[in-house]
Amino acid sequence: MRTVEGAAPEAPRRMVLRTVSHLVAPLVAVVVAIALWWGATVAWGIKPFFVPSPPDIVEAFRREPAYLLRELVATMAATAAGFALAAVGGVLLAVVLTTSRTLERAVLPLLIAVNAIPKVAVAPLLVVWLGFGPQPKIVLVVLIAFFPIVLASAAGLTSTPVELTEFARSLDASFLQTYLRLRLPWALPQIFVGLKVAVSLAVIGAVVAEISNPDAGLGSVVVLSSTSADTPMAFAAITLLAALSVTLFYVVTALERVLIPWAREISG
Repeated sequence: MRTVEGAAPEAPRRMVLRTVSHLVAPLVAVVVAIALWWGATVAWGIKPFFVPSPPDIVEAFRREPAYLLRELVATMAATAAGFALAAVGGVLLAVVLTTSRTLERAVLPLLIAVNAIPKVAVAPLLVVWLGFGPQPKIVLVVLIAFFPIVLASAAGLTSTPVELTEFARSLDASFLQTYLRLRLPWALPQIFVGLKVAVSLAVIGAVVAEISNPDAGLGSVVVLSSTSADTPMAFAAITLLAALSVTLFYVVTALERVLIPWAREISG
């Protein structure tokens, strides 16, 4: 009984320490990286035209905050729309593929071939086919984020232990019931692995599309700033892109912890 009573206060303490470490460790890493970057620009006398220092980037933020925020929203909208379509379509296609081995063998090579096409080469063609505006950007985000979601979802849907599927059959569960109540929940951890990989790729897809069609978004800020030799503004846009990618990754991670809190327990 003493062991139980003595161990009880340890659990909240561990949770607090874990939370603090999860918050403090990334902040320390960011501060160290910024300090090293700043120190390198000062020590070697690097001019802002080539590599701006952190104060130069902060000054660029102060110079055009509304402009950068507006372009950030444009990039975020294209990324979110494309990622949502890729997530829904990728999971649904994985479900269809895992229902038939023959269908999987037929379709998977086509998916690999489409994924192997350089997205930089496709971006200008999307502008020709779909015109200017957000549509080409959303399509490119879907193209670049779709494959890892399909692959991870299919891997999860085919990893259900045989013992569980046999147990479902013994209960006379239908094919649909087995999928919805057994195979899909079991595959959710793998599906979220694909979503976390794809969400960072989605930001890259949006930027590639914006560079090819620089009418809006942070990618267009990088292009226009480079042509006007405003390197600090370009780095300010790149910093926002990095922050956006990290934020979206942790949003997906938080969603994973809310929807499948048991996944961490069964993974050990």
